[in-house]
Amino acid sequence: MTLITTVTDAAHAVPHGTEIEHGTEHATGAFPPFDPTYFASQLFWLAIFFVLFYLLMSRWILPRIGSIIEERRDRVADDLDTAQQLKAQADETHAAYEKSLADARAKAHALAVETKAKVSAEIAEETAALEAEMAARTAESEKALGKAREKALGEVRGIAASTAAEIAQSLSGLKVTEAEANAALPDTAAR
Repeated sequence: MTLITTVTDAAHAVPHGTEIEHGTEHATGAFPPFDPTYFASQLFWLAIFFVLFYLLMSRWILPRIGSIIEERRDRVADDLDTAQQLKAQADETHAAYEKSLADARAKAHALAVETKAKVSAEIAEETAALEAEMAARTAESEKALGKAREKALGEVRGIAASTAAEIAQSLSGLKVTEAEANAALPDTAAR
């Protein structure tokens, strides 16, 4: 409220003659840009500034913006090309890795099969050698048992003959020699 009173007081403080000169200018009461008396000068300056602005935009600002946009477009295209090349290289590297991994697995499998075959062959050889040794020992044992049996049977016959001679002498009082008792015994070798 004090501002309004100050402005009103200042308007009253102006000398009386000055008020009249300025009063005629403000007498129409229209805002100057909307005053029809100024339209011609406003249109003239509008045309001048429009032409200057148009020339400034078309000759200097728009070409710079266009070149910046073109540079960015080229950079993006180059980056995309580089990315595609790197992706292709990565795919090739991945494929080579997968191939080498598959080759390594195949070699490992072949090595495992080969090692298994070698170990199986060695085991078969050792088993055959052990079986042959066991067969030879078994044959030797059977041969030794056969000899021991023959020897035992031979001794049994002699023991049986001497026992038969002693039994005959003690039961009947007959004197029988071992050779006679041996001849009287049945042949056990045939059994």
